[in-house]
Amino acid sequence: MNVLAITESPDRPTVETFIGLHKKNINISIICRGNCEHKKILDQYQINNFEIIFRRKIDYTAIKKLRNYLVDQEVDVVHVFSNNTLTNTIFSLIGLKNIKLIAYRGIVGNVSYFDPISWIRFLNPRIDKIICVCDAIKDYFLSMKPKFLRMNPNKPIRVYKGHNVDWYNEVADLSQYNFPANSFVVGCIANSRPRKGVDYLIRAVDLVPENIPIVLLLVGRMHGRKIENAIKKCRRKNLIFSPGFCENAPAISAACDLVCLPSYKREGLPRSIIEAMSAAVPPIVTNSGGSPELVEDNVSGIVVPVKDSQAIADAIKKLYLDRSLRKSMGQKARERIKLKFNNEITVNETIKVYQDLHVDQTK
Repeated sequence: MNVLAITESPDRPTVETFIGLHKKNINISIICRGNCEHKKILDQYQINNFEIIFRRKIDYTAIKKLRNYLVDQEVDVVHVFSNNTLTNTIFSLIGLKNIKLIAYRGIVGNVSYFDPISWIRFLNPRIDKIICVCDAIKDYFLSMKPKFLRMNPNKPIRVYKGHNVDWYNEVADLSQYNFPANSFVVGCIANSRPRKGVDYLIRAVDLVPENIPIVLLLVGRMHGRKIENAIKKCRRKNLIFSPGFCENAPAISAACDLVCLPSYKREGLPRSIIEAMSAAVPPIVTNSGGSPELVEDNVSGIVVPVKDSQAIADAIKKLYLDRSLRKSMGQKARERIKLKFNNEITVNETIKVYQDLHVDQTK
């Protein structure tokens, strides 16, 4: 079986999935950017990879290059990982009916039967399967309205993006931030979008009892009116630290006492929470998207309602006051990633999707 994976700048879990597929004798080639961070790892395993730049939604030069490759190499399955690459791939496959097409979806929502762009992406009938990174995404596709247009229930399939807890053994030194002595550090690793709900976490700082020495560490590109206004209004703003984007974000989250992701919509399977859980750091998440699939409430973390700063503050208080619970939740969080969200499972389930499509193709 010849598989072509089309991506742009794949993250480590995606690259490790490619390596796992290669090790299990899937003849996989990768289209990715020549300067992507993990290209050297693909080269080390002698996995064929090359660059086609997709500059826009419909890039005729890229479409021609991709189509020539698909024909010359007799590709059986194309697995596409991003929006622009998906649109261009669909046009490249016109007339090539024997090639199966798989799309990847990592967030909930933003697809609609009333949106023309959706029809040249995830709603396009040329797509054979949509691999959804969590059940919440799959359920979204299957509940879209109007009902008479509803997607075939066999089209979206859930395959969790797997990690390896051993990737996250580094722990950062937080002394560089000059926190007050004996600070209880709550980390939030995200790039600011309104749906991430960081402003609700900021407001929670004032709702935490003053005898708790909380420090809020906001890692990532934390900009936007809502965040800025929330910090401005926070009485304890001196306890909020925002170093911006950090390349060692997983190591920073590993050094925190707990992490929180207060998203209120469209959350997929949050990587920052997986990284923290892998380091045995207990998470607080909202019941948004795939987060409740990742975190077992009051077992491997705490799940709170969306847009509820008081619930976040109560969860922080609970974990601060009960050190043994905090440690237990952290260990169970690590075990959960190791057992339920590991990369080996992702590889095996992806192969099953490929094989099912290949069998269907040969009938």
